[in-house]
Amino acid sequence: MFTGIIEDLGKVADIKKDKANINVTIKSFITKELKIDQSIAHDGVCLTTVKTDKKNNQYTVTAVKETLDRSNFKYLKVGDEINLERCLKVNSRLDGHIVQGHVDQTAICKSVEETDGSWKYTFEYDPEKNNITVEKGSISVNGVSLTVVDSGTNTFSVAIIPYTYEVTNFHNFKKGTVVNIEFDIIGKYIAKLLELYTDK
Repeated sequence: MFTGIIEDLGKVADIKKDKANINVTIKSFITKELKIDQSIAHDGVCLTTVKTDKKNNQYTVTAVKETLDRSNFKYLKVGDEINLERCLKVNSRLDGHIVQGHVDQTAICKSVEETDGSWKYTFEYDPEKNNITVEKGSISVNGVSLTVVDSGTNTFSVAIIPYTYEVTNFHNFKKGTVVNIEFDIIGKYIAKLLELYTDK
């Protein structure tokens, strides 16, 4: 379980293919506090630490085919910046919203607009997966907990403050960038219940 509040902007140090999977090594200051089997959200994807190299501040995770199919991990390159968040502690404040680290699908950045001190990003996603957004609702983009500004049938926009712009990989986004989306868990359950109810 996560909150969507990013702890560090890690850097991809190495990618090795292993059959249908990939092993990704990340350089980050949080490595010194990690242990094997610990869950970490990487651009919103919950992955398990399988190896640590504390001397070089690096750790490794494995992304399986299901993760590659659903997320932007299939486009990862060495040198890419990646948003990192360790799992929520039971006694911590929930500063963002409930984020499971289970990416629902990807979306494409359609526009980036600078708005006098902040940035407005608009994203488009495949509507056939029956995911929805609502204005002022919660959304996770590359693991960042955000509030939806505008909501369309298969589009939404978010506003990014300067702090978030600097400490996450949002500053790398441009038109055409593919991002990971996790829709609000409450909205997903409501949408599923409505789907089941209307099918009867």
